[in-house]
Amino acid sequence: MLENLTKKLDSIFKKIRGKGLLTDKNIDEALREVRLALLEADVHFKVAKSFIEGVREKAVGKEILEGLAPGQQVVKIVWKELSRLMGEEGKTIALSSQPPTLIMLVGLQGSGKTTTVGKLARRFKREGKRVLLVAGDLQRPAAVSQLQTLGKGLDVPVMDPGTNKDPVIVMEKGVKQGRKEGFDVVIFDTAGRLQVDEALMAELVQMKSGISPDEILFVADAMTGQTAVDVARKFHEDLGLTGIILTKTEGDARGGALLSIRSVTGAPIKFIGTGEKLEDLEPFHPDRMASRILGMGDVLSLVELAEESYSKEQAEILEKKIRKEEFTLEDFAQQVKQMKKIGGMEKMLDMIPGARNLKVLPDQSRIEKEMKHVEAIISSMTDKERRIPSIINGNRRKRISRGSGTSVQEINRLLKQFYQAKKMLKRMSTGKMKGLGQMMSPFG
Repeated sequence: MLENLTKKLDSIFKKIRGKGLLTDKNIDEALREVRLALLEADVHFKVAKSFIEGVREKAVGKEILEGLAPGQQVVKIVWKELSRLMGEEGKTIALSSQPPTLIMLVGLQGSGKTTTVGKLARRFKREGKRVLLVAGDLQRPAAVSQLQTLGKGLDVPVMDPGTNKDPVIVMEKGVKQGRKEGFDVVIFDTAGRLQVDEALMAELVQMKSGISPDEILFVADAMTGQTAVDVARKFHEDLGLTGIILTKTEGDARGGALLSIRSVTGAPIKFIGTGEKLEDLEPFHPDRMASRILGMGDVLSLVELAEESYSKEQAEILEKKIRKEEFTLEDFAQQVKQMKKIGGMEKMLDMIPGARNLKVLPDQSRIEKEMKHVEAIISSMTDKERRIPSIINGNRRKRISRGSGTSVQEINRLLKQFYQAKKMLKRMSTGKMKGLGQMMSPFG
């Protein structure tokens, strides 16, 4: 996500940091490069111009030019302006004081609306809310069945439109059912088109009038860049959007939509989709995203992701095992699964300050392959072998190798990694752990 822009800004600011004093000329040269980097990232030209003017106004002056570490001060100004550009502070969905809260998702076909309905439903359910899904997309073939499949997987009810072909009537029935059965949240899926047309907008305006939603969220494909921004502006003009959800951000190396859409529409980005799985939906925090863009990491989001995938009770049980030296291969496999849940090593690196500046970065594809092999090897062991790996002799290794489709050398390497991890975790539990290199050591 935003990889190209991050690399270019990092290169520009390295030059600035290397100068003891900054002149107006130095700053102008740097800002010219920043403006070009923004335009190459598909940021709207008016947004790029406004951003550069904001930075220049604060950066060109006696305080910066004569201050300590002027390069760092310029980076701080850019961080503040990036945060301001994306909305300054995160906005979430405000639940109605009189349930149910009605949330209507709109957007073009293919933007990921139906999947996002499922992601939101999962999020609310984990917060203890009763959620009802309403299939208002009666245009796209299989849209209703797709939503029903998502609902079944989440154990969330989906209101069946039956033979009714009028989405406005279906959505009005959804509101009635939500109120009658005491749901906390009702989420409405709606039809999209390949492009904005009058028939689509008229239908959506009718829906809005029919159900009076608390939230109208525009779902946009981040990879379409300026197209997403222009379409969002049109939807905002006609519907009055309360927020935006950007999908497919994990594949958006440029970042034009992310950096432009808030400024152009005025509607806040509330969530970003970071993958295809239902758990891949993150609340959007402009200040944290600005830190990621500038390579400063995002520790708070990393902690939140870890907390979401690993309960307090699980953490306490694991800590007791480590302290008593009862950490087993089964626990080791569980840690591998937790890392995958968080998003893998690559996602973690994006959130750890300074990690991207390491001279030698872990090979993500190799790590993913190793993780799969670890799970296969441990699955091929007996319960006793997982609990007491010291009993795994030559014959057992050959049997495990055949069962997991791996080599004896890989099993030897895994056992070595396990003992290293066990030792490392013991040190962490006693407060002796230091350094990012050690933290990554189990996977090279």
